Amino acid sequence: MQGFTVEVVPTIGSTNAELMRRARSGPQGQAPTLLVAAEQTAGRGRMGKTWLSQPGQSLKPAHWAGLSLAVGVAVADALAAVLPPPLGERLRLKWPNDLWLEGAKLAGILVETAHVGSGAWVVVGVGINIQPPVPDPTVAWTGVEPTGLGVHAAGQDSAAVLRVVAPALLRDLLAFEALGFSAFAQRFAQRDALRDQALALSDGTLGTGCGVDEQGALLVLTAMGMQTVHSAEVSVRPVGVAT
Repeated sequence: MQGFTVEVVPTIGSTNAELMRRARSGPQGQAPTLLVAAEQTAGRGRMGKTWLSQPGQSLKPAHWAGLSLAVGVAVADALAAVLPPPLGERLRLKWPNDLWLEGAKLAGILVETAHVGSGAWVVVGVGINIQPPVPDPTVAWTGVEPTGLGVHAAGQDSAAVLRVVAPALLRDLLAFEALGFSAFAQRFAQRDALRDQALALSDGTLGTGCGVDEQGALLVLTAMGMQTVHSAEVSVRPVGVAT
């Protein structure tokens, strides 16, 4: 891709934060970029959660509804290719930004936008566990337990995963830029972890997952009827699973 740059660093605070800083610094910081870090010391997830993560990308699509789902599809399909076939087929996407394998969290996605003058840019962070994080006995774990790709696919390291994921992710980002979420809807539906599941929203609403709409918003059938849930500051979990 002309004008596309790739940078690899051994460690960084946050790939998202660095790319957001560049996007806001002016035109010289806004070239499409793949920034890869073997280690993040200040990574973060949606709604302020922390994440120790790897790549980040910046591009300028016409609209971003459903982008985190499209990125999830791209990453899931790429990772499925390095997993044993039964596991690859069972890799699931938990709306709006997590990849689950056998009920454990394998990867997470964080999409952020930066407004510069009259324009706007988007930064996409993808964090993939190569090995499960080392437990910290001083911190009580909440949420879905993490897993690592290496637990299920021997011999996988960050370099091997990058070779598989980066080309697929770039291809699908360009497809999203041109076509939007509609190009990914069927692929997402095949891996949707929440469809037909009893769900609880962070505001206490209970319902059943009914897939997503044409823009990638979650559809939840509640006692008050069908509710459309957008990702901004709303958490969704299957009933019985901690956030």
